[in-house]
Amino acid sequence: MLNWVSRLWLVGSIWFAALVGLIATSVAMGAAVSTSALLLVLGAAPAFVMVLIRAGAPSPTVAEILHAVNADDRRR
Repeated sequence: MLNWVSRLWLVGSIWFAALVGLIATSVAMGAAVSTSALLLVLGAAPAFVMVLIRAGAPSPTVAEILHAVNADDRRR
């Protein structure tokens, strides 16, 4: 049933739906606008950080790390 849905899309949509539900509940309970805005920022911050991390350079593999340690730079 969910074979065509990517994991990233599924997790992102569930996260967004939970965030919208949380903010809608806070508004329905009569929370101040600043409280709802704070909930929005706190809920969106982890997703924003993940996007920033993913946009960066890929992390080195174990082979790249070991090669850098064993490099012969001829300083004898």
